[in-house]
Amino acid sequence: MIVSVDPIEDAIVRSGRPMSFETGLAAYEVGSTIASAQLQNGLTVIADAANHLEVGRDIWRRAAAEAGVPVKVIDVVCSDTAVHRQRLETRRRGLSTFPEPSWDDVMRRAVETEPWTEERLVIDTVRPLQDCVAAGLEFLGD
Repeated sequence: MIVSVDPIEDAIVRSGRPMSFETGLAAYEVGSTIASAQLQNGLTVIADAANHLEVGRDIWRRAAAEAGVPVKVIDVVCSDTAVHRQRLETRRRGLSTFPEPSWDDVMRRAVETEPWTEERLVIDTVRPLQDCVAAGLEFLGD
């Protein structure tokens, strides 16, 4: 099961709440509640979230702990700035109230990102898709 935070925040904003740090945090909390229930049912959950800050990462860790399962982190990056920017500027996710981030948003968020403190796999999407998938599956299979 995939739990994606941006559509959840889009729904929160669509319900009349102004977009803010708090709506983002609420989206993480809703996502982790769904994830925790699914983990407790024995399902695998992929949390699709930026996770720039420890406060967000801790929400996912708590969901896994409640279900008694480990967390495996895959950090998806794009090391080629031109490719990253082109992908960002042509992406359309179809969210009604949640705007697509600008390149300036991405650059600002990169500066604000807190370092990871746990083991994680970094997948660079400039590599061929099949290599990225294989690396992810191998990491998850450990």
